[in-house]
Amino acid sequence: MKRLFDVFLALMASIILMVPIALTALAVRLTSKGPALYWSDRVGRHNRIFRMPKFRSMRTDTPAVATHLLTDPSRYLTPIGPFLRKSSLDELPQLWSILKGDMSFVGPRPALFNQDDLIALRTEQGVHELVPGLTGWAQVNGRDELPIPQKVALDAEYLRRQSLWFDVRILWMTFVKVLRRDGVAH
Repeated sequence: MKRLFDVFLALMASIILMVPIALTALAVRLTSKGPALYWSDRVGRHNRIFRMPKFRSMRTDTPAVATHLLTDPSRYLTPIGPFLRKSSLDELPQLWSILKGDMSFVGPRPALFNQDDLIALRTEQGVHELVPGLTGWAQVNGRDELPIPQKVALDAEYLRRQSLWFDVRILWMTFVKVLRRDGVAH
């Protein structure tokens, strides 16, 4: 049921957001060197690595680490990078990952391939059994501001409580947070 919900919603969102997606891709290309998309190696279900697309909000010479690990993240942002991140427009290409089955709309955010501490804690809690999501329980309860153990505790809570109605609640909370631009680090 969840997969059917994801495919239906991703197809509808792709159609509705076709123009904003095209305009965002064009804006990225016009304001910085390099491709519009950045393909990031992420950890999926069962700790399998997959390639996740995002609109590029950082320069092409940015180290492949979590943003909070960069000494001065703002120095790597493209001219429209801050806007893309605050508006969450950089996440739109992940509709492809949802359609492909690498991601779901709701689940734990996919870790970077080199976030060993996060991956280990999630595996210990059984969270690695879940398909990662565009948004999740941890996202709506702090997003980038949460320390890793707290993020994993919320992911584990989602594992225990998951249901279609809980997913709908998380999607609604995400929509509200994106409109308010809550919890975005950079």
